[in-house]
Amino acid sequence: MCKLFILLISVFVLTLSGCGYNTFQNTDEQIKASWAEVLNQYQRRADLIPNLVSTVKGETKFEQDTLIKVVEARAKATSIQVNSELINDPAAFAKFQQAQSQLSGALSRLLVVSENYPNLKANQAFRDLQAQLEGTENRITVARNRYIKAVQEYNVTVRSFPSNLTAMVFGYKEKANFTVENEKEITKPPSVNFDSAPAANQSSTPGITK
Repeated sequence: MCKLFILLISVFVLTLSGCGYNTFQNTDEQIKASWAEVLNQYQRRADLIPNLVSTVKGETKFEQDTLIKVVEARAKATSIQVNSELINDPAAFAKFQQAQSQLSGALSRLLVVSENYPNLKANQAFRDLQAQLEGTENRITVARNRYIKAVQEYNVTVRSFPSNLTAMVFGYKEKANFTVENEKEITKPPSVNFDSAPAANQSSTPGITK
């Protein structure tokens, strides 16, 4: 009986392995690790923004509307509660990536607009922050790409036979991923018009103090 029990256990383990169970475990761990890195890089960007805002607001004629949008976009992005279940909730994931995309767009516009302000471009603190932000954006892209690939591998396993049977038995479902449309929006350069003179400084800017 003992030998029969061991044989049955061995067959069961081999069956799970052949049906993609181990693949699910491996890819799920890859997703968790890559997602953690995505969040880490987004947080690093969020931490740099307050210093950027403090530096830019010293330029008295800087476009306040551009600065306001960065402050508001950061507030929105950081207000979203992020946990391990977010990647299993397509609606919450879409809301998260939309907020991060808006922040990316606002930051891109600010950095492009700054080119129109010689004093700001000559500011060493601003140049240092700009370099750090650009480096962070690159790391975000790398982290996102790793997450995309990990999720794609996992989702293919969920849909493929016979691993889809294992998915049904253990409740594995497809995970949310960054969309193609979102990737295009992030890489699209911001539209900036330098034909008009810079707007006058406004003391009523929310979240920005002199």
